[in-house]
Amino acid sequence: MHRLILQRRPFLCVGLDTDPDRLPDHLRQEADPVFSFNQAIIDATRDLCVAYKPNLAFYEAQGSAGWMALEKTIRYIGPDHFVIADAKRGDIGNTSRQYARAFFEQLRADALTVAPYMGADSVKPFLGFDQKWVILLALTSNPGSDDFQKTLQEEGRPLYEKVMRKAMSWAGRDELMFVVGATHPERFADIRRIAPGHFLLVPGVGAQGGSLEAICRHGFNDQVGLLVNSSRGILYAGSGPDFAAAARRAALALQQQMEALLNRAPSASEGNASSDVFPDSAG
Repeated sequence: MHRLILQRRPFLCVGLDTDPDRLPDHLRQEADPVFSFNQAIIDATRDLCVAYKPNLAFYEAQGSAGWMALEKTIRYIGPDHFVIADAKRGDIGNTSRQYARAFFEQLRADALTVAPYMGADSVKPFLGFDQKWVILLALTSNPGSDDFQKTLQEEGRPLYEKVMRKAMSWAGRDELMFVVGATHPERFADIRRIAPGHFLLVPGVGAQGGSLEAICRHGFNDQVGLLVNSSRGILYAGSGPDFAAAARRAALALQQQMEALLNRAPSASEGNASSDVFPDSAG
């Protein structure tokens, strides 16, 4: 991941939350309109991102046709980009292991989002797959994250910190990432104190209002350490025949912001990242 980011300079992940109800009219006559849409988005953004993140709900809702579109999409992305299956699975024992096999061996995704609520039994079966990653929900971008994730525990620290610290006893940074929403920029310094070396998958930039500069200020580590996702802001930047060109413009604007932030923080690619490169007014 670090190599891809340094090679291509963005740390952009394009979320493929492809809603059949929002497809351009001219694609609806295609044999597989969802795949046709994804194919055009991938062609338009391939050189601007390092990862794609299909959200499984949008494909599973379409039954077998949706699953086929997902399989074709992942094959079309190919090996040069990191593929995250955003499924938020979380069960125990053999059930989790079968989920892991489905996404890692059958779909050949590189990573899977996993819910930690059921504890070690629901996370450990996803670990130990060669060159595969678990991306554990820690502090999500939705408003309801306040309901549980920020709740203070006996020791006075929030629940998300307890989750992260416990998970880090199960796996290292070579197979474990965390989801941390961009809608909580004030928490990123705390997150980096807890997990200084782990990559963070960051949703919530763009349509949900998260500030890219605010999260980079405290989110960069010595490996860059961020994978920032944008879904609706790119996918639905346009709705007509030129939707792919509009998506490229939106992705390019975000990629250029990322490039500028990396240039302001050269230490993020040299092993000595620091928030000092950002002025106090940032974010």
